[in-house]
Amino acid sequence: MSMQRLRQLTGWGFILGAILVNIPYALLISNFDYPDILRAPVEQVLTQFAAGGSGLIYTWLAFAWVGLPLLFASIMLKRLPEFSAVPLIETASTIGVIGFVVQVVGLLRWVFVVPIIAQAYLDPLTSTETKASLVTLFQVVHQYGGVVLGEHSGQLFMIIWMLLLSTIIYRLEQFPKWLAWLGWLAALIYSLAQTELLATVLPTIPVIDWAGLVGSLLWLGWMASLGIVILRQKIPNNSMQINP
Repeated sequence: MSMQRLRQLTGWGFILGAILVNIPYALLISNFDYPDILRAPVEQVLTQFAAGGSGLIYTWLAFAWVGLPLLFASIMLKRLPEFSAVPLIETASTIGVIGFVVQVVGLLRWVFVVPIIAQAYLDPLTSTETKASLVTLFQVVHQYGGVVLGEHSGQLFMIIWMLLLSTIIYRLEQFPKWLAWLGWLAALIYSLAQTELLATVLPTIPVIDWAGLVGSLLWLGWMASLGIVILRQKIPNNSMQINP
């Protein structure tokens, strides 16, 4: 693969991934009251989920996997000449891959676990005692798969990836400094969304409600911007410069 072809695939991977993620996200907002539904009572969650039918399951499946172009782009990024000379890029790339995988595992609970719980809970033949057990089961799956894996661990790895990559970008003379500052800002705001997760077990913690939405939008905007900058750069292999 030529270096120019690799640059095009990397740039378009960031742009396409950032766009595709918004499609199932918008569908979940309109069809499932996402993300507010995540903290709703269990009966409401399971009832709305069952009402969504197979279409909602497919939406969650898409939400889990449409970010694949971002994964491939983050891996290919370290092969670009301006990044390959930076030792920190290997660490950043590994952390980004871990964050993606952990988030996918968390999201896939809506595809392979929640449908079974919802079907059993809404079955008219299910006893009251069994329903109580299913509520507890859902809470455990939801808290571990959602809060622990997808929202806390997955997002934390992505935040660290943004911080490291933005630091690398800041040191590269070929890239605009505003791109690094945007990444740092997105990471900072996204990290504030962790307060909402801690509030699920520590209700007295002040919650910054807007941080999750704003942080995720800045994250997607930053990756799309990174893709555009990469596509517009024409850097020969012998022109790498890194600021100390």
